[in-house]
Amino acid sequence: MHSEAFRHWSQKAAEWGADYRDGLRDLPVRPRLEPGQVLNTIAASPPEAAEPMDEIFADFEAKIVPGMTHWQHPRFFAYFPANAAPVSVVAEYLVSAMAAQCMLWQTSPAATELETRVVDWMRQALGLPKSFAGVIQDSASSATLAAVLTMRERALDWQGNKSGLSAAPRIRVYCSEHVHTSIDRAIWISGIGDDNLVRIPSEGRFRALSPEGLDAAIVEDRNNGLLPAGIIACVGGTSVGGTDDVAAVVGVARRHGLYVHVDAAWAGSAMICPEFRHFWAGVEGVDSIVFNPHKWLGAQFDCSIQFIRDPESLVRTLAIRPEFLKTHGRDGITNYSEWSVPLGRRFRALKLWFLLRAHGLDGLRGMIRNHVRWSEGLAQRLGREVDFEITSEPMLSLFSFRHAPPGVDDLDDHNLALVEAINRDGRIYLTQTRLDGRAVIRFQAGQFEATEADVDTAFEVIVEIARAAG
Repeated sequence: MHSEAFRHWSQKAAEWGADYRDGLRDLPVRPRLEPGQVLNTIAASPPEAAEPMDEIFADFEAKIVPGMTHWQHPRFFAYFPANAAPVSVVAEYLVSAMAAQCMLWQTSPAATELETRVVDWMRQALGLPKSFAGVIQDSASSATLAAVLTMRERALDWQGNKSGLSAAPRIRVYCSEHVHTSIDRAIWISGIGDDNLVRIPSEGRFRALSPEGLDAAIVEDRNNGLLPAGIIACVGGTSVGGTDDVAAVVGVARRHGLYVHVDAAWAGSAMICPEFRHFWAGVEGVDSIVFNPHKWLGAQFDCSIQFIRDPESLVRTLAIRPEFLKTHGRDGITNYSEWSVPLGRRFRALKLWFLLRAHGLDGLRGMIRNHVRWSEGLAQRLGREVDFEITSEPMLSLFSFRHAPPGVDDLDDHNLALVEAINRDGRIYLTQTRLDGRAVIRFQAGQFEATEADVDTAFEVIVEIARAAG
């Protein structure tokens, strides 16, 4: 593609993106497709000859876009948001155009130094102490894996990477019943094994792990010759917002000399609002934290920040320094590839810099406060309907509910059918989960451009379709 064609199609893509965002409310949130429909429209073999860009772009519009779930739709109330504020999309255009590999300071000094600065901006925004440094990872899964590897190495006196785990005692890691499956994967990939992820029973409104149960499990494991390594606390779990008492977890960890990692992938964004920081009181005492600006803050995926109290432990766990990766003649520089599992790194800091400057913390706080208020209002409205029950009270902007009309024998099947009927309708998008063994429906408000009217529409759609199905 020559320069003028590149200019033309870049402009076309930008114009398409703006038109797409403007028209999202007219589209169903989730496509009305059966598996294989898109696949069957794509040629089975690769083209031997070059094809014109106008044909490629036309196929994109005709075949791909109608098969997409629209994550930027203002009535996307499923999962957690994967927001891409328009200003962060603009930044991503620039990143894609430069196409830099930012693994070392010398491979893009501005990328490294901007990352240092914007991560510290976020530390200040969240009210964390200066003792934390940070790095932008691709996702919370990678950040949690890095934390689990670090707690493993620290427990093994830094011999695991060298000697392997075959001769080591069985390592134990502790968490609540409500953590994200990324914790399970980190345990698998680290070699610790799922049998050694100890799930502590939860209690209370926010389903926090029991500190007494945690302490007892650690003592029992030590008495049985096992090796406790760390605890993964949860703030705003994916299912229904499960949130541990971080201060209590830190207290137990300090008594036993264990590493504490906090998974606040979704809820961490809300901590830019001082009134919500009670949800992670005691966080200044943990060893690492992960939160995802690409969820609630509006940074285009992927952009996950891991804060670390002792970066040297992380670097000692992950860094490999072959001769070809050394930066000679420069002392005191940071190479963030030594803080991450992958060597390759994208220039993720640019979109966060654009986002924070274009919206300011006040603008982002206002968005989050609105989402929390609107979600609480919807929970109250549904709770007043005689055939609905609120199964978990709002944790920030997330709650769960259940339709329970009289005369329905299997409420689990009824609610699973209800959420599917709502999603087929297309006006809103929800997801289900299981809570205390029962099927329930999740609602979370978090899309960057959602309005109170969109949440009102959610109420109307939920009640309308439930009554039609009941």
